[in-house]
Amino acid sequence: MTSQSSATSRLMLCLRLFASHYRHAPLQASAILLGIMLAVTLLIGVYATNENAKQSYGNVSELLSKQARLSISHLTEDSINESIYFTLANAGFDTIASIEGIATDEQGRLWRVNGSDIIAAISTGLAQDEQANSSVASVNIPLAELLSGQPKVLMSASQRDRISKVTNQSQSITLNNMPLDIITIDDQWGLGSALLADISLAQPLLKMQGKLSYIAVFSADKTETDNQLIVRLNQTLTQAGFDTSTLHFSTKTSEGESLNALTASFHLNLDAMSMLAFVVGLFIAYNGVRYSLMKRQKLLVQIMQQGLDRRSVMLALSIEIITLVFIGCVLGFIVGLQLSQWLQPMVALTLEQLYGAKLLPGNWQWQWFAQALILTLSAAFAACIPMLISLINTPLAQGAQKQPQNKQFNIIHHRQFVIAVLLLLLCTVAFAFTEQYRLSLVLLGILVVAIPLLLPQCLHWVVKLLTPAMPKGLWQYVIAETKEIIAPLALAMMAILLALCANIAMNTLVGSFEITLKKWLDARLHADLYIRPNPNQIDALILLLAKDPKVDAVYEQWTVDSNLNRAETPQTLIPIHLVSRDHISLTDTTVFKTTADDFWQTFTAGHSIMISEPLSIKYRLDIGDKVQLSQLQQHTLTIGAIYYDYGNPKGEVIISQPLWQQSTLPAKPISLAVTYQGELSTLQNSISQKLNLSSAYMYSQQRIKTEAITIFNKTFSITVVLNSLTLLVAAIGLFSACVMLTQARQAPLARLYALGVSRNQLRMMVIVQMLFIVLLTCLVALPTGALLGYLLIHKVTLQAFGWSIAMVWDWAAYGQVVVIAIISCLLAVSLPLYWQTRKPLISSLQQEAL
Repeated sequence: MTSQSSATSRLMLCLRLFASHYRHAPLQASAILLGIMLAVTLLIGVYATNENAKQSYGNVSELLSKQARLSISHLTEDSINESIYFTLANAGFDTIASIEGIATDEQGRLWRVNGSDIIAAISTGLAQDEQANSSVASVNIPLAELLSGQPKVLMSASQRDRISKVTNQSQSITLNNMPLDIITIDDQWGLGSALLADISLAQPLLKMQGKLSYIAVFSADKTETDNQLIVRLNQTLTQAGFDTSTLHFSTKTSEGESLNALTASFHLNLDAMSMLAFVVGLFIAYNGVRYSLMKRQKLLVQIMQQGLDRRSVMLALSIEIITLVFIGCVLGFIVGLQLSQWLQPMVALTLEQLYGAKLLPGNWQWQWFAQALILTLSAAFAACIPMLISLINTPLAQGAQKQPQNKQFNIIHHRQFVIAVLLLLLCTVAFAFTEQYRLSLVLLGILVVAIPLLLPQCLHWVVKLLTPAMPKGLWQYVIAETKEIIAPLALAMMAILLALCANIAMNTLVGSFEITLKKWLDARLHADLYIRPNPNQIDALILLLAKDPKVDAVYEQWTVDSNLNRAETPQTLIPIHLVSRDHISLTDTTVFKTTADDFWQTFTAGHSIMISEPLSIKYRLDIGDKVQLSQLQQHTLTIGAIYYDYGNPKGEVIISQPLWQQSTLPAKPISLAVTYQGELSTLQNSISQKLNLSSAYMYSQQRIKTEAITIFNKTFSITVVLNSLTLLVAAIGLFSACVMLTQARQAPLARLYALGVSRNQLRMMVIVQMLFIVLLTCLVALPTGALLGYLLIHKVTLQAFGWSIAMVWDWAAYGQVVVIAIISCLLAVSLPLYWQTRKPLISSLQQEAL
């Protein structure tokens, strides 16, 4: 018992000593906490955003209601007859009628409008959630006014705040020339950016009288499977005289899974960026821990010489690290959740526009904190245990003097360089064989770890080569001493190198993709105006265009959802968009990646098809493969061409116009493209007046390009934000390292001052040293960042999204990154250096005794 009490008292004594040390040197504890907090902040911020998105996919629900079992839509058209809904409702099925469409405001902006049977939606939601009653009452929805068809729409509070900044109005909005009053409801109802109207208003607003987009079907019977429910629905509709072969039954579970699969690459890229930021933050934390241990080396040896056993010292150091990690994780977790609240609207807007996915408001989970804590603790101990063991094993007889560190660090840096070269060779070989983007991301992660390991040894070699070339005197001393500060600055510079490489790589990817997308749009868009009316208006539109003398040509496109399967594995269905266009459109606008020798002859004859590049890469389809289409089961077709496509998240297959017309596919085109000799606004106004067609269904070539680039910018804005935050974290780490380094160099600088070197010369000397190291780091970052960009473009993006992108060197962006690094360096060095060189000479010389 006495022995245990003695061990506890020794441990408490060590902990008090360490606490006293941090009271006198708060900068060291601040550097450690700052690194951990920044690392966990970015990790949790992105992780929480991604998890909330994935939970939203799994809880695909009807607006103001609960999750439906399945939905019924038309197989080939955009709408179904509302009489199907009345038939199912009269038969006792729990259903909700829904409409989705686009409307335009007075400035030509597009708004997504949802129409629903609001009474049925709220009633169904209340049946599942009794607490919803108070929520519905709290928003004071005027149900009687909505059901009577009064021009009122429901809008989420966040969306209302957004439009008030754009339109300077928050109480009303005019869509399709119809003034609408806005009723604001809480974000928890998951409206996202949609406007919700009762179906009695939505049908005339969207010109869909008597039509529905889909019907949501609910069922409280857990014993009945989805297939059994579909059979009952089919029987009911068949008995009522409906042709169920034209209907598509989709389960909500499959919709959630498909959304998850569709957006997997998007979320994976965000995860990769957050992990990069996490690693940069850990570099900062580890640098703080190492500096703190180095400053206490003499203290640790002295307390062991006084009789404290090594076990107690090691345990106390471990408790210290655990405490600092826990505090840093708590702070990082809190700030990370706030960051998630900031990032989620950006992610939600991107996913809605790209994939049609609505994100629901998310809730944080304690498991996220536990995962971040375990990950950070593991990384902290993995990094610190070798140093702790080295300190504990230091011979007590050598403790009276500071131990030389440079030789030890030179050995470590040489080993790091050898490990980095081996990892680079491994990645070089593995990249040649990998075909899965997940494996490519793993290899990219290994490469990201290997690149900074090269830096310290490269800096040593460059400084060693330059030293003899320097003039004797102060400048030769400056270069020679640079070797001494490489070790304490190594981790901070490795963090800067990581951030610079990531920034250069992302700038290369984004710039290259933007140029590729613009070129593709220029080739793809050959007409002046693109129109996608309601199916029942297509005949009247064709007739109207035929009578207009200024219309040079009308191009037609047919599209339906379909499935493709390989002829040798017919049971494996691949969801696709099946498309056909007139021959002129196909020859003028299709940008081919590769074609068979006799492609056009076999394609025109209806024996071959062309597929999009994303479909080819994702499912490993190639020229010459035999396939079948669900609507053309009697035909076995050959893939004759693969074309570039950057506009569809789902794979696309194009068949010839004669083959389409010979099959049972819809005869009417779904959209038209028009070349026009005159003002497009005149043609648009004529179509709107004569056919009562909203301008939301008409897109000029310039409008399509503008909206495509806008969506592109929004898609990459999140990654760019994270990239900038990573660079900011690295800059903070550099500042922290410079503050600690200038503290450690007070005595050497004071000796130079005593020898006649002025304060201004000292400041210039230190600034030159730091700029020299940062410039060398930038020289390493430029080729390695370009290498990462090359792999992101030609491996990860190609495999994940199926997009071939021509790599473009953006020298202006690279120069901007270098300038940012230099400015960060100047700020990081100037302030702490000014503080230290303003101190009296005697106080700095006293540091020699510490």
